[in-house]
Amino acid sequence: MNQQLAGFAPTPVTARMENHGKTMLKVAMAAGQDLYARTGSMVAYEGFIQYEPNPPAARQIASQWITGEGAPVMKCSGDGLLYLADYGADVVVINLNNDSISVNGTNLLAFDAHLTWGVEKVKGLAKFAGQGLWNVVVQGTGWVAITSRGTPIVVDCGRGEDETYVDPDALVAWSPNLKVKGKRSFKAGSLIGRGSGEAYQMAFSGQGIVVVQPSEDSTDRLRIRN
Repeated sequence: MNQQLAGFAPTPVTARMENHGKTMLKVAMAAGQDLYARTGSMVAYEGFIQYEPNPPAARQIASQWITGEGAPVMKCSGDGLLYLADYGADVVVINLNNDSISVNGTNLLAFDAHLTWGVEKVKGLAKFAGQGLWNVVVQGTGWVAITSRGTPIVVDCGRGEDETYVDPDALVAWSPNLKVKGKRSFKAGSLIGRGSGEAYQMAFSGQGIVVVQPSEDSTDRLRIRN
């Protein structure tokens, strides 16, 4: 039986964060290298790892994108291997090098605790979305893991002068330096998104990337805030 399951065994550690298959994240934990992870995402661990739900350092920041449920992140510390997943979603690992990324809160799986992060209002959309839309911006040098409902496409917005239009329900992440604006269309409802009638898209322009998932999961897309 061991031989039959050998192909699923853990592989040697080569990086702080890496994939184990498409839908699981493996994190090499060590003393002094704490991690923030989505609450409830731990599926297994080896070694000695402690968890702190709703940590004070994250409570105030995280409360901006949830409503009275407590912070959706937990602080992980210790020494060993930590495995994280999110209901079978694909996991994408990003190594930031003095860079930043804006991520939909529901797609943020884990990130190094030393990175700077916060919830920011998406500029250029208030007149289309009423009070505006919010996203989580992570910046610095370190590791970030995001999820996608299926294999995502990464669109390079700097290849031409044309804008890139994305259904907000399929949006995962983007480069914060991109210009963003909203667009409404009554005729595009059957082309973009699953809704009928008025369609709403986000237009991106400039130098950077946009990550789009092949799923229009609207359970908690860029929430409209008061």
